[in-house]
Amino acid sequence: MPEPTSAATSRPSPVPRSVVVVGAGLAGAQTVAALRTHGFDGRITLLGAEGVPPYDRPPLSKELLSRPEPVWLSADLGVDVDALADDVRLDEPARALASGPDGVVLTTARGEVAADAAVLAVGSAPIVPPGFAASSLLHNAADADRLRAALRRDGGLRLVIVGAGWIGAEVAGVAAGAGADVTVLEAAGAPLSRQLGPGVGAHLAGWYADAGVRLRTAAAVTAVDDAGVVLADGERVPADLVLTAVGARPASGWLAGTLPLDPRGALLVDGDGRVPGHPRVWAVGDVASRAHPVFGTVPGGHWSAALHDPDPTVRAMLGVEPAGAAHAPYVFSQQLGHDLALLGLPATDSPVVLRGTPGAGPWAALYLDPAGPGTAAGGADGVATVSAVLLVDSPRDVGGVRRLMGRGEPLRLDLAKATDPSVRLKAAVAG
Repeated sequence: MPEPTSAATSRPSPVPRSVVVVGAGLAGAQTVAALRTHGFDGRITLLGAEGVPPYDRPPLSKELLSRPEPVWLSADLGVDVDALADDVRLDEPARALASGPDGVVLTTARGEVAADAAVLAVGSAPIVPPGFAASSLLHNAADADRLRAALRRDGGLRLVIVGAGWIGAEVAGVAAGAGADVTVLEAAGAPLSRQLGPGVGAHLAGWYADAGVRLRTAAAVTAVDDAGVVLADGERVPADLVLTAVGARPASGWLAGTLPLDPRGALLVDGDGRVPGHPRVWAVGDVASRAHPVFGTVPGGHWSAALHDPDPTVRAMLGVEPAGAAHAPYVFSQQLGHDLALLGLPATDSPVVLRGTPGAGPWAALYLDPAGPGTAAGGADGVATVSAVLLVDSPRDVGGVRRLMGRGEPLRLDLAKATDPSVRLKAAVAG
């Protein structure tokens, strides 16, 4: 068994000859692919938990009814883990980890797996508040199958969705379009309030009625049973099916006491994905809160992290030169007849200026660095640092904004130009 290590003994390690990747989702599959792409010819073991090959999760809600099967990564990205890894165990989740300066040992229900290094790509688990055991979830392919069957079985299904976040909004639109009677209950004062801020989220509230969905904000649910939900004021809202979509946290409970987890259960890693104090352990995707040279600490949960972070992590592990600047966090959503793309990392206290007018065609919200001038006019020269951009119904602009946000330096914009929809954002970049 490897001897435990501490922060004082953390140091660059020799290139491994064997790697175990824990997690068979997008981040795990991308890690396996990156290892082979960058010339690793040692042994790769992949441990999964769902018993199915890697697939992409966003379509589970966005395309719940239009895609009856998961988007398999072997077809979508050309990542066939069976061909790339030496030992693929898709139904054998890790239950414990021991790490030391010379290697790692993962314990599963069937025994132990030893390797020179481990990459943790364990993803997340949905939050289920106390008293919500009777509700349904939408987190994996099996959940999607059950929800899809319920919607197709009864076109008049009374569906209550707890939470007006990304998944709640996406499912609400799909279900209403299929003929379900949909009510969304949100404890905050606006949809996506936690992700976008209450001011921006308020601009999305009208989308629900337009899509035939009832939205009730400031509606805190305290319990779920077979007949529906109970609100904090005692009101009962009847339902044939309740879907809880109030967020997710890293699926890292099995690592408690072994690795340094933050209060959310995330691993704080450096810009390469190294776990401090554990030179043979790396982390990518939802479980990793990753240091970023522009955005500071970026929490896991961004789809872009699962897609892109495995490559620089593998490069660092194998001693391969970095490819370039770290990518900007990126989240996309198709909900209630609208397209959203959030690039960057908005702070809860970010001042916001709008580009265009909500409800009158495409528009955007520019989140200013709260440590900067903090006014709609920017600094004395009208220039402000923009920490995030939300694009609404302008998918053609996503690529350009991604490039601006991913240059490896803070994005500074002339706000007079940036808030004018007739001016391209690229032309608003301050010199």
